[in-house]
Amino acid sequence: MYRFLLSRRWVGLHLLVLALIPAFFFLGKWQWGRFEENSARSTRITANLAAAPVPIDRLDRPGGAVPEKDGHRLVTATGRYDPAHELVVRRRTLHSRVGFYVVTPLVTPGGAVLVNRGWVPAGATADAPPRVPAPPAGEVTVTGRLRPAETRENSGIRVRAGLPPGQILLIDTPAVAGGLPYPVYGGFVELTDQRPPAGASPELLPPPDVGAGGGLNLAYAVQWWLFIGIAVGGWVLLVRREARDLREAGDAVPEEAPRVVITPSDRDTAR
Repeated sequence: MYRFLLSRRWVGLHLLVLALIPAFFFLGKWQWGRFEENSARSTRITANLAAAPVPIDRLDRPGGAVPEKDGHRLVTATGRYDPAHELVVRRRTLHSRVGFYVVTPLVTPGGAVLVNRGWVPAGATADAPPRVPAPPAGEVTVTGRLRPAETRENSGIRVRAGLPPGQILLIDTPAVAGGLPYPVYGGFVELTDQRPPAGASPELLPPPDVGAGGGLNLAYAVQWWLFIGIAVGGWVLLVRREARDLREAGDAVPEEAPRVVITPSDRDTAR
């Protein structure tokens, strides 16, 4: 009954199902890994945002680097803004509007902190300088989210030459520090508050959206693993249907009519 499983068509189907099972398994495993990674990241960022602010020199230092575990921790720093070395970061969006981030060094006794003071809209043209409110004069204490230096790897943004003066594409702290006359902390601060408060100022950036903590990746993982059951179940159904069709085709063949053999004695009797 099941000899059809050895036909060329069915052997091809067997090989296809055998190939799909490990493929679906590893795709689900990959999505599960993304789920664990995104969940851990979401948990870490949420905890860092809820933690009390600490002085920046507890987590960073001039010439250093901010570890990933300290990203988005709230920090404080006290010093004076240096508007002469202020920079704007191109192609940054806020609420679907394209504009610039405003990065101003805050000079402290321990070194300068690059402070992202917020977002301003773009000018009349792509290369026109935006209108940037001046930072407050005198000593200020800033509070903000500590961020590691931006790179092409962690931002996906490619640096190019030929930008207008005072404009950059990445808050690449070591690169910016090369053009400043003082030591610079390794990360930068995304401003959330400052004292005394400023008058007109760039629009503050919202906290990061931690999303569902990888919930979508979890759904994809379960989906890929369900596909394994669908593939195997579909194979079983096809086999059973083929066997049933062959069995019904055999039952439908009519029985051969009995053959009548006439012998010579039968002929004589008939006469």
